[in-house]
Amino acid sequence: MKTIQLTVNGSATESAVEPRTHLADVLRDQFNLTGTHLGCEHGVCGACTLLLDGAPARSCITLAVACDGAAVTTIEGLDEDEIAAELRTAFAREHALQCGYCTPGMIMAARDLVLRLEKADEQAIRVGLSGNLCRCTGYVGIVRAVRAVIEARRQRGIAAVPGAGRTTLGPVGSQPGAIATAASSAPPAVAEIEAHPSVANSTLDIPEAVPAKSFDASFTVNAAPAQVLALFGNVGTLAACFPGATITAMAAPDRIEGEVRVALGPLAAVFRGTARIERDDANLSGRLIGTGRDQRSRTSTHGQISWRMIPIDEGQATRVALAIGYSLSGPLAQIARDGLVRDLAARITTTFAQNCDRHLNGATRVTANDQPQRLNALALLLDVARTRLTAFARSIRKP
Repeated sequence: MKTIQLTVNGSATESAVEPRTHLADVLRDQFNLTGTHLGCEHGVCGACTLLLDGAPARSCITLAVACDGAAVTTIEGLDEDEIAAELRTAFAREHALQCGYCTPGMIMAARDLVLRLEKADEQAIRVGLSGNLCRCTGYVGIVRAVRAVIEARRQRGIAAVPGAGRTTLGPVGSQPGAIATAASSAPPAVAEIEAHPSVANSTLDIPEAVPAKSFDASFTVNAAPAQVLALFGNVGTLAACFPGATITAMAAPDRIEGEVRVALGPLAAVFRGTARIERDDANLSGRLIGTGRDQRSRTSTHGQISWRMIPIDEGQATRVALAIGYSLSGPLAQIARDGLVRDLAARITTTFAQNCDRHLNGATRVTANDQPQRLNALALLLDVARTRLTAFARSIRKP
């Protein structure tokens, strides 16, 4: 046995391994990182692809002892990665996966292409993905998804990184620690973020992504549009009006860190993440784009909420029109059916509207320091079921 030291998904680890043990087996058996799939175990299919010192590598034919001192990033380590988030959304949108067995390796290989290709050239993408085999999709959706992400990033002015940041020659992992990846780098402390705004902007950069699902909602409050807009401009008070939400840090006026606590029966989920806020006061509108993850269930979400204030009752009241979009991945996504999500969102919006209305009319004063109530999703689900059963009973009574 030999003791090796690895930095796995940003965490320093130590492991005793047999000299002949492959890296994939160590990650799966000792670290329970089963997102690294084993297929051919000959380095052909690409299902076991991960990042070794920032570069894609076949973990099924890489000896773990040869990686001593290296930084390893598995698919689990890309949960908060900007490029991986855009790729996941694009894969879902373009139907780029079916059984999903090859998908972790595909995402790893595609991330490298998004980083280094200057333009979305289909031939270059196909060549770059030729080491990753898929027996389900026919590759069309995969190529389309990767092209879409590259095109979107270049249009936003994000330039390609020559060589994906690799500056030295040699086998992957042969220069441990030579390349630092965004996925394996630990985020700076809040105090450091506040002291260095430039770091805050890069750390809390929220990727633009096309939501997998979207719908509209609205509510009315008894206050003038200017008052409502001012409320939406006070992030701390706004979060206090939302059940279960709290802000943990504000790195910049338009960048926040926070969490939303959800109780699902005996289960509790805490979605921690970051958000960017855009405002257009002249048009009484704005937008919030955020991403979050519940570490316990390994469920991730990316969403955006756009709002517009519409004066009604001769300007004495305001209708707030919302456009909501979201993407959800992970175990909790299995129960997030479209109809239920819409009904849940409607009830959450109603509670939020009531809190805003009470605050604006002085009935209740909420602040960012108020203890947030946990959002009881089970109660909301039961309410949804009760409403649907009532509607069904009424429908069958009709002659």
